[in-house]
This record gives sequence, C-alpha cells and structure tokens, in this order.
Amino acid sequence: MAKHLTDLLELKNIKYDLIKAENDNNPLINAISYNSKTTEPGNIFVCLVGENFDAHKFVDDAILKGAVAVIAQKNIKGLSVPVVVVENTAKVMAVVATEIYDNPSKRIRLIGITGTNGKTTVTHLVEKILEKNKKKCGLIGTLGHRFKSTDKYLNSKHTTPQAPELQSYLAEMVDQKFDYTVMEVSSHALDLHRVQDCHFAVALITNLTQDHLDFHVTMENYASAKLKLFSQLAESELENKTAIINIDDNYAGKFLEIIPDNITKLTYGLASDADIQAVDIEYSVNGTVFTCVAPEKTFKVNLKLKGLFSVYNALSAISVSIAEKVPPEIICEALEEIENIPGRFETVSSNPLIIVDYAHTPDGLSNVLTAARKLVPDGGELITLFGCGGDRDPTKRPKMAKIVEDLSDKIIVTSDNPRTEDPQQIITDILTGIKSLGSSHVKVEIDRALAIEMAIKSAKPDDVIVVAGKGHEDYQILADRTIHFDDREEVKKVIEKLNLAKSIST
Repeated sequence: MAKHLTDLLELKNIKYDLIKAENDNNPLINAISYNSKTTEPGNIFVCLVGENFDAHKFVDDAILKGAVAVIAQKNIKGLSVPVVVVENTAKVMAVVATEIYDNPSKRIRLIGITGTNGKTTVTHLVEKILEKNKKKCGLIGTLGHRFKSTDKYLNSKHTTPQAPELQSYLAEMVDQKFDYTVMEVSSHALDLHRVQDCHFAVALITNLTQDHLDFHVTMENYASAKLKLFSQLAESELENKTAIINIDDNYAGKFLEIIPDNITKLTYGLASDADIQAVDIEYSVNGTVFTCVAPEKTFKVNLKLKGLFSVYNALSAISVSIAEKVPPEIICEALEEIENIPGRFETVSSNPLIIVDYAHTPDGLSNVLTAARKLVPDGGELITLFGCGGDRDPTKRPKMAKIVEDLSDKIIVTSDNPRTEDPQQIITDILTGIKSLGSSHVKVEIDRALAIEMAIKSAKPDDVIVVAGKGHEDYQILADRTIHFDDREEVKKVIEKLNLAKSIST
C-alpha cells in the first residue's frame, strides 16, 4: 500500500532529521529497498549497515534506479531526493515496512518458534497439524517460505527474512485469507529488528544451547536475544496469547519469569511438573511412540520420526496446537502422517542405513548421534561424517569433535561450508577435540564428496552412517564462490556407483 513519506514518519513517531531536497519533499513510497541492484522506481532506499557492508556507499546507484527517498544513519547532503536520518536504519525499516503493508500480523494468528535446535521441524509439525484441523497455514523458515504444505518452498535467503520481505509474505497470506502463519524466529532476526512490530499470538522456545557466539559473543547475549520474542508477545495486540517453554531446558526459568500474568503459560517436557508431558517413550527403527499427558486429556502419539529430540519437537507442536484449541485426535492423526522433514534425520539409504542431518551445534549433534546409536544393530558400528562451518564460532569445533568421538565408532572429519576460512585450519581446530588421533577409526578427508564415498565404502551392512552438518542445503560456500552440493545427492551417487560396480562384477 503506497504511502507518502511524511505519513510514514508521523504514524510511528520515528525520531529523525529530514534533509530536504529541491524537488518534491513528500514523495509517494510504494515499497522498500535495501539493495541498490534491486531498487525500483518509487522505492525508499534504506542504508543498512553490517559488519562487512555499508549501504550508504550505494545511495547514488539506488537513486539512479528510481529511489524517491533515502533512510540513512549519516547526514547525506546534496541528493536529489529527501534523506531521513535515523539512529538505526534496520529498526526504522521494519517500522516502515509494517506500515506500508498495513500491519498484516494484526490480521492473522502469527506463531513464532525460536530456539537453538528444532525450529524447522517444529514449524513443519505445527503447519501439518493446523492444516489437518482445516485451517490455512503459511510457513516461513530455514527451508524458505510457502503458502501451504503442498507448495514448493520459495527462497527467503534468511531463516527469518528481512522486514520488507517478511511483511510482504504476511500481507499476501492475509490477502489469501490464511488463518495462521508459523515462523522460525532466529536470534539474529530478533537482534537485527527483522520482526519489529510483528504481533505474535504464540511464542515458543525449543531450547537454548551454544550457537552463534561469533555474533552474540556470550550465552547471556544469546539468551537476551531470544527473550525479545517473549517481550514482543507481551506487547502484541492479539487476543488469547500463549507463551510456551521447554521446562527441561536450563534457561526455562529465565523465560518463565518475564512472562506477564495476562499471557497464558504452557510448559512441556519430560519433567513431572510440565503442563504437557511425554511418558512411556519407546524407540524403534520404525519411529517413536509415547503417551502425552496434557491438562485435559492423555493420549498416545505414534511418530515415524525417530529419537528423543523428535519427542521434544512433537511436544512443542502439541503444545502450540493445544494452545490453539486443536482436538487431540487431530493432533495425533497429523503427527502420524509425517514421514520426515527435509535434512532433519532424513533416511537417504537403507542398505546401509545412511542418515543426513543438519546438526551443526554441539547439542544438535549429540541429539542426532544419540538417536542414531539406538538404530545400530548388534555387531554394527556408527560412522559419523562431519565438519564445521567457517566464519562461525570456533569454540564449538573441539566440543563437537568430543561428542562425535564419545558417541561414534568411526569418525570422518571433512569440510562443511568453509566460507573465507582455510578448510584445513577448521579441521585442525576440530581435531584438537579428539583424543584418539592416529587411530584407524579416525579419518580426515577435506573433500566432502570423497569423504562421503569413503564413509559408504567402509561401511558393513549392519553399520549406520550419519552425514551431519548440511542437511537440506544444496550448496557449499567456499572462499571465492558458492557451488552446488547436496549431501543427499552425493550419497545416492555413491550408492548407485557401488551397485553398478557390483552388478557388473556379477
């Protein structure tokens, strides 16, 4: 919805200085741009500033493309368009985007899922349950965004999109008369104001363990970022709001204590004092079964998904569903239908059993390998292939190595997304966490494709292989380029090649 510049500034009482231009000082704004390459006529150009970029350098290019106004953090004089100078361009961009798209989150039930691990799976489980309950539900997250579960994912670039894209997706869902949007809310998005002015109906935290310390520096800062979702829930203008907390998580108390009395609190977990509890858990190669003890009803849940972490993910989704008054029989029916989530403990081969997973944190890797360990038959071994991403928190590298060594029989260390770091240095950092260096059970292969081939060729029929770190990703980020690379494709290539060689030899 196009708005005049002065209307946008006055509606939210934004603190600003306006540098007027000689031409029209109150242009009509039709959309927001923060990339000069994609700026179009009628856009307002926002000068975002990050660790490695400063969009102030591209103001002239944006104006040439048709920008009719600029939001900046510096005084820029002599431009042919008005300049709005503010303290934080990211925050103001979110406010302006919300106004341009007419506050769509006030007209839909927005469910925000945050936490270190499990966000993607939980959003998909919630989406499935709500649709089974005959509600229209959109999804926004790591795999992209889509307007219903039968749609293909559309690339959002970030787990939580930048505010202009986010508000446009929400507005489109409102226009299509959706009842819900379920969204992954990352700590980066909360700190960088991408969800500023979003009105949440439900906020849920899955867990909080070490990750993103390259950005947040300390766990306290990381927790503070996550807490912002619940502060925003308190400010939401929607009715019947619910805060949902994993009671078994070490940080549960921090979240529970900030939730005001006018918001419903729900806790979940294995602890006896959880509002929604899982008991009598049974694991098998076919899935996981448990009994859910909820405030008004106890019911049995049959999952095709495997492992304790899948129980927690299911409890998260069940909690959201109970908060939104979904009947237990609908919840169970929906959960029983879900085969897998792309790149999340995804079975790519059954002979040998090969699992691809996105686990790239110490806690995530521990959860996945603990679950995989239960699938290894007598006489079999667990083979783990993993690496660590470059330009990310280096302190977790040896921690992840120790976890892999403790839970695996054989280890193959390889490259992940090295980005601008030397892949060999990343591997060296990883190896400092492994005590049994020099053992025949520990291999290093910097080429990820060759490492996958090595793992599969070394496996016996009863072995289980976990390929960890990249999951659903179909690319590998190198120092000078990004190439196509998909762990699932690479596994299938090797299996086909080995099967072909076997058939020729016989």
